[in-house]
Amino acid sequence: MKASLVLIVILALGILASSSMYTVSETEQVVITQFGKPVGDPVKKAGLHWKLPFIQTVNSMDKRVLEWDGPSANMTTKDKVIVVVDVFGRWEISNPLLYFRQLTDERRALSRLDDILASETRIVIAKHEFIEAVRTTKDRKAVRDVANIGGSGSVPSTADLRIGVLPPITYGRVELEAEVLKNAIPKIEGYGIRLLDVRFKRIDYDPSVSQSIHQRMISEREQIAKLHRAEGEGEAAKINGERERDLATIESEAYRKVQELEGAADATATEIYAKAYNQTPEAAQLFEFLKTMEMYKQLITSDTTMIFTTESELFRFLKSSNPQAAKPAAGAGLEFPPLNKLPTLLEVGR
Repeated sequence: MKASLVLIVILALGILASSSMYTVSETEQVVITQFGKPVGDPVKKAGLHWKLPFIQTVNSMDKRVLEWDGPSANMTTKDKVIVVVDVFGRWEISNPLLYFRQLTDERRALSRLDDILASETRIVIAKHEFIEAVRTTKDRKAVRDVANIGGSGSVPSTADLRIGVLPPITYGRVELEAEVLKNAIPKIEGYGIRLLDVRFKRIDYDPSVSQSIHQRMISEREQIAKLHRAEGEGEAAKINGERERDLATIESEAYRKVQELEGAADATATEIYAKAYNQTPEAAQLFEFLKTMEMYKQLITSDTTMIFTTESELFRFLKSSNPQAAKPAAGAGLEFPPLNKLPTLLEVGR
């Protein structure tokens, strides 16, 4: 009986101790409530802590930086463009006691952030034109600017001047995000929340108009591509023209040099022949005979038809290999050698 009583006392003390102690981790902060109402200061120090058993409750909340990812929503810009805006942010619980009294838990806090940040984002988007929400830097320039359009010498048209030119902006997306953050901070601080940052995750055209916008973008890109091709074709024609001109100049110069070399070679050969065959009358006659035989081979073929007089000097060797004997007497008829002798005469000239 005594042992049972001791066991009951020990068990009761254990239950009492367990309901009186609680631990706080490094990532938590705690608000103690008594009968549903907060009591004391928030506990932010990690470790083992004490509370009144049974009547006090531990309410833990996160001490880390938390994320908020708002739903996508359709909004209208100042220039009446319907866009889909997706926003996200980062926040933390700065005043746990106020946070618990106003919101109680994280689910309600996210719902309140949805209302406030969505409203402020809609107001800021409506105050600015679409280009301000999608552009970041004020001084950014297109890769292909107006000065490069028509670079082949052609004058750019009015449509060409619009291609590759970014419209100027006054604020930019970064300043719009800062404006949303600035306007939302005072409204959120009343809930014990510190808003750290707000960013646009995505800004896109409404699906009902995105197809026509994409088609217009494709048309503009195709127009830029045509300008590139026109410049390339102009440069190609210029290069080809210069190439053909240079080629004609080179060929003309080469032909002139060939003719000069051939003329000099012919003159040298004639001079050598003259020196070789003008030493004696017999040598001169041999030279005349050989050249005549070479000419016969070029003139006389299997289908050659010739008509000449009896006094022809050209074919005198067809009558005799002796040029003196081959000269016909005045009024004498032309005597042809037998046909079986003609190949022998032609062979002599080879």
